Amino acid sequence: MQTIRRRQALIGAALLCSTAAAFAQAYPNKSIRAVVPFAAGSATDQIGRAFAEKMSQALGQQVVVDNKPGASGMLGADIVAKAPADGYTILIGTNSTNAALKFLMKKLPYDQDTAFAPVGYIGSVPLMVAVHNNVPAKTLKEFVDLAKAKPGEVSFAYASTSQQVSSEMLSSMAGIRMNAIPYKSGPAAMTDLIGGQVNMFTADFAVTVPQHKAGKIRGLAVTSSKRVAVVPELPTVNEALGLKDYELIAYFAVFAPAGTPRDVVLRLNQAVNAAANSKDVQEKFAATGFSVEPGTPEDLAQRNAREAAKWEKAIRDAKIEAQ
Repeated sequence: MQTIRRRQALIGAALLCSTAAAFAQAYPNKSIRAVVPFAAGSATDQIGRAFAEKMSQALGQQVVVDNKPGASGMLGADIVAKAPADGYTILIGTNSTNAALKFLMKKLPYDQDTAFAPVGYIGSVPLMVAVHNNVPAKTLKEFVDLAKAKPGEVSFAYASTSQQVSSEMLSSMAGIRMNAIPYKSGPAAMTDLIGGQVNMFTADFAVTVPQHKAGKIRGLAVTSSKRVAVVPELPTVNEALGLKDYELIAYFAVFAPAGTPRDVVLRLNQAVNAAANSKDVQEKFAATGFSVEPGTPEDLAQRNAREAAKWEKAIRDAKIEAQ
């Protein structure tokens, strides 16, 4: 009897192993939903769509972008956090959704630290500090002087945490007070900057560089620690204001719901890295200062932990209160 039971147990274990192996080999056998937690036309959307296209080729199934903007990315991230952990719903995450939000919100509908399985790092882009063309300031120093002369009257737009924190950091370090105007999307904020409804907007290169080069806005500085080849005429914030510790860049990465099978995560990671290594993608975003760093899920986990600590400090130093 024991021999029979032992044999049945072995058969059962073998069936489980073969079923798991078959699942891993079969994945993906249908389209994958890639939630972009920001609006169409935003930097996250542009980069997410380019990666989704290349990932589709690597996976043999369509990776379909689904824009779910709102609350600085929280709404879209929440959808993925609560989705089945089967690899068919992924998040095109950012520093906003996966590093900064828990320090900006009093309560999130999910645990930012445990709700997601890191998949792969996409890349990073600097931000540009830009103003409306009629603002009487040709340099960032002149803009700061203008804001000092009119406390609370100079306005800035934001639609993501990187846009908000970069501007609040600038205010804090420069000793000025500006009026913050929230927007649902970066493109909407850019439209109002061009139209003169707001004075300043600090946003990703994907959104700002084309408008700056077209003369529709005036770029004043970049938020990276070094000048960027795409806009070499623009100084860093540190250069422009004589600072040494100002730096803030936006990054993008793919996450899956926590509990997603390891084999599936690795399959997705291979697709993310294939997209990152694609010359098409690199050339497409070269003009935005986009920098890729393919790596493992563990690399992303470590990077995200470092970024969360950095954003926590930036938010604390800028004295931004949780909402």
